[in-house]
Amino acid sequence: GKLVCWSAKKQQYIAMSSVEAKYVAAAGCYANILWMKGQLTNYDIVYEKVPIFYDNTSAIAISNNLVLYSRTKHIDIRYHFIRDHVLKGDIELHFIPTQYQLADIFTKPLEESTFKRLIVELGMLNIDSKPEALALTEEN
Repeated sequence: GKLVCWSAKKQQYIAMSSVEAKYVAAAGCYANILWMKGQLTNYDIVYEKVPIFYDNTSAIAISNNLVLYSRTKHIDIRYHFIRDHVLKGDIELHFIPTQYQLADIFTKPLEESTFKRLIVELGMLNIDSKPEALALTEEN
């Protein structure tokens, strides 16, 4: 499980809540995952269910719930395709506490200790650093 793709950009969609913003971002993420699954299939690498890790239980609930309620009816229909793929069993949605969300290193300011821990968990290395500096990063 290593990082193979990431991107950060300003959402063109104006979300009315952080839950909605996470849901819309997950839909964009899953669109990339579908493309990668297709590419890997060409090399006979098949993934039945792809795990997606949210740090927001409400976004998971929206993704799993096929009923549109008054609180979610304003979300553009194009983002609801993730629900279809949950129903088909193509993806699995999992909750992960915010402090373990590896993607946060790319999207928000973090305390130094959290930043160093995530760098190690992602397997990132600073090729310009001296060996003793690298050892300090791995210890924390």
